[in-house]
Amino acid sequence: MTHSVTLIGLIGADIQGSAGPELHMTEGQAQGLRYVYRLIDLTKLGLTADALPELLLAAERTGFTGLGITHPCKQAVIPYLDELSEDAKALGAVNTVLLRDGRRIGHNTDWSGYAEGFRRNMGDVARTRVVQLGAGGAGAAVAHAGLTLGFGELSLFDTDPRRAEDVANRLNQHFGPGRAVVGTDLAAAVAAADGLVNCTPIGMDAHPGVPLPVELLRADLWVSDVIYFPRETELLRHARELGARTDNGVGMNIYQAVAQFRLFSGVEPDADRMAASFARIRPL
Repeated sequence: MTHSVTLIGLIGADIQGSAGPELHMTEGQAQGLRYVYRLIDLTKLGLTADALPELLLAAERTGFTGLGITHPCKQAVIPYLDELSEDAKALGAVNTVLLRDGRRIGHNTDWSGYAEGFRRNMGDVARTRVVQLGAGGAGAAVAHAGLTLGFGELSLFDTDPRRAEDVANRLNQHFGPGRAVVGTDLAAAVAAADGLVNCTPIGMDAHPGVPLPVELLRADLWVSDVIYFPRETELLRHARELGARTDNGVGMNIYQAVAQFRLFSGVEPDADRMAASFARIRPL
């Protein structure tokens, strides 16, 4: 069922730089839809993820079609949902909530967005051993995508080792034992790895810096960062200057939005047009 107005909100912290509103509304306009997308920025509102129950209720009462969910709410939102898609269940993280007939249904389009972006931009890289920093909501999705893409062994590092362990256990249940491990020695893991993935917020404008010592980087270690704003984080800049292959979060952002648009509107989006829109919204 399509709504006469597709009204979407994005809940997260420090999201004023999000390309989501323009990306979705430009595609909505091209499809002839009345499509409205609003930011619900926890930081700007002086709220935390504890406000999720009120925000979900308010969205339902005011006729929202659905919600995008981003850092730091992708796992915190799950207890307040009625149903999870298979992907969201496997990942333990949600980035999309559909509000349908009094029910809240959680989906995850992050993993397929990352997989599609990686296939297009990094499809030929070696991937026997990969190190991933961050096992939060985005990290869970990217790890799932990575093993789907054929990462042989994925070493997960997180400031909360229990969170990394939870993600590793889920992955091993789904993909087979030993595919994901909780890392203990970052320097040794990176030295043995083909690639490095950053799924922490470190590198965003609101969280400047680099998520690991730059001396661990090297020319034959490819680096993938899920951050897309700024397009080149400090991590990617250091890696590129060493001659390493790099990829940013632009592909993940575009292709997760393509899948979200399909869920929210019930209409098939034009992925190439959305990619072109993103390039206009966020020029190099």
